[in-house]
Amino acid sequence: MLDLARTTVERVLMRRTSLTVLSLTAALVLTGCGGGGDPLDADTEDTGSETGAGTGDGAATVVIGSANFPENELLAEIYAAALSDAGVEVSTTLNIGSRETYMAGLQDGSIDLIPEYTGGLATYLNPEITATSPEDVLQEAQDNLPAGLQLLEISEAEDKDALVVTRETADELGLTSIADLTDQAGDLVLGGPPEFETRPNGVAGLAEVYGVEFGSFRPLAAGSNLTVQALVNGQVNAANIFTTDPAIEENDLVILEDPESLFAAQNIVPLISSEVVNPAVEDALDAVSAALTTENLTAMMVQVITEGQDPADVARQFVDENLR
Repeated sequence: MLDLARTTVERVLMRRTSLTVLSLTAALVLTGCGGGGDPLDADTEDTGSETGAGTGDGAATVVIGSANFPENELLAEIYAAALSDAGVEVSTTLNIGSRETYMAGLQDGSIDLIPEYTGGLATYLNPEITATSPEDVLQEAQDNLPAGLQLLEISEAEDKDALVVTRETADELGLTSIADLTDQAGDLVLGGPPEFETRPNGVAGLAEVYGVEFGSFRPLAAGSNLTVQALVNGQVNAANIFTTDPAIEENDLVILEDPESLFAAQNIVPLISSEVVNPAVEDALDAVSAALTTENLTAMMVQVITEGQDPADVARQFVDENLR
């Protein structure tokens, strides 16, 4: 009994120490991108005790993280609501940063679970990925996962990276495909999240796959209205915007076709530490994946971005309507 108590205390201390390290890392990353404050400190919401036994097997609280854009925060809140309803103790650590930051948190135990996108994850783990279909991309990601992490069931819901221009730019330059930019990109400014400049399916991929090299790159916050505003106002001529962003339709923006599949399938999938996986956790998250579609995710993003609703409230409504 004494050994068990000591083990529990040690895990709590290790988690708190790791969370402190991740907080410092995320703060540095966000500061470099123009962000302020520490999201791991300010946006953490505890919904269970540190060493709760909500699953009935003595398991610690499942700490759910999110990347630093609204859709991922929404998905994290959906996971939290579904797990809580299943009797699992959860807490949330939202708006951590880019994949480069939150993957470190998953590996050091600061967070246990995050909503992921199969194509982005697979490319991050193996820049030489050639797969494009949902099944093959998922397999690529699974084959290269760090020890101690696993993917659960994928959702049919997909949110892909896309290269987007205004209708005026598309008409003026005759653009329907990324390939159409080859001879014109040198005079244009590309906008996107800071990491898009260095990721293999970002600036480098555009050059390698399509021979498209923009005159300059302007870093903008991922998934934010700032990107759309910069595009509409002419501060950038093309932008990396996620396909479920309601601003695309609202502003009559044009998604350029990607005939060479630079942007692989991006199905939403829970990425989770094997240490916290049990039947209650797995069943709850699989139910979320089964209920999510691209259509209902896009509709929820209208509620969050266009209508300004709280992601936690939108998530609760989704879980109540689809998982009960």
